[in-house]
Amino acid sequence: MSKNNIQDLITELSKLSGVTEIIINRFDNIFVEKDGELIKLDVVVTPSDIDKFCQDLALYNKKPFNSDFPIMDGNLPDGSRVNLIHQDYTKEGHAITIRRYLKTIKSFDSNPNLFGLTPAWVEFLKVLVKAKMNLVISGGTGVGKTTFLNLLLQEIPQKERVITIEDTRELQFNLSNVVRLEARTFLGSEKGLTIRELLKNTLRMRPDRIVVGECRGGEVFDLLQAMNTGHEGSMTSVHSNSPGECLSRLENLFLLSGHDLPLKALRYQVSTAVDFIIQIRRDKEGRRVVSQVTEISNMEGDKILSQDIGQNKSGELKFTGMVPSCFEKLQKAGLRKDFFVGT
Repeated sequence: MSKNNIQDLITELSKLSGVTEIIINRFDNIFVEKDGELIKLDVVVTPSDIDKFCQDLALYNKKPFNSDFPIMDGNLPDGSRVNLIHQDYTKEGHAITIRRYLKTIKSFDSNPNLFGLTPAWVEFLKVLVKAKMNLVISGGTGVGKTTFLNLLLQEIPQKERVITIEDTRELQFNLSNVVRLEARTFLGSEKGLTIRELLKNTLRMRPDRIVVGECRGGEVFDLLQAMNTGHEGSMTSVHSNSPGECLSRLENLFLLSGHDLPLKALRYQVSTAVDFIIQIRRDKEGRRVVSQVTEISNMEGDKILSQDIGQNKSGELKFTGMVPSCFEKLQKAGLRKDFFVGT
């Protein structure tokens, strides 16, 4: 199969259901990820077409892409995320990785059984958002952290003011009182603003909730401070493989902020800021599922206390029988008094 127009190829692939990644390693080495499996395509594009596509994409995103700026994160017009690596660092042409924005996933209600969630779990998660719990979505690469964050954002009441901060725009949701900030390393020849700098300014913008697409550095300190000082219902995602690892990652990222706190004081900041960690992973069949829902409750000595409200066993997320310590607050937000009876 031969193609001489990469845009036509991407458009054609985007029409296929189940395709979540499009990967161009070289003009004659192209893969897609479909239903969790990487598949090599019998297709060839021209090196010059790849270069033109990258330059057009850089222009669309208003970001530089050349030998001086060899990495570019941006978006396609349909909202899909794209990462470019310059040929100076591959020696075989620019490398392109596209994470598709799945327009079919819009809400919990329109996608039954999404992430393996039963109606009871959907009800519980909706109440967590309504009750303004501070949530961290934890998971590895490509498990759907951003998609899950999008689903939670759909449940925020329209009357609330939300500020989102991302390094590449991926969040897709429908709210009226929202400002979407995007970090830029450079704006033209001038130095841009980092996620952390934008987050600090966000506190002056009267947000009801703050949403950081993904925490990767010292901005964790500022987000935890915001969560602890009245910005309840804030959310973010963290790259980690378990709730315990997520807590350790938050601690390590906190230290990147330059604040040298005693371990106990640092963990206190985390334990009082974060209410729930929602862990996402792929199951044996490659499906994206919620594997754990963990409540962060308090501290004992220098250890953060947590309890699993839900665990995925035998392919199904089940309630553990533990009732959240914030149950009264969840009731006020609409959770049934007998919700955990028989679950």
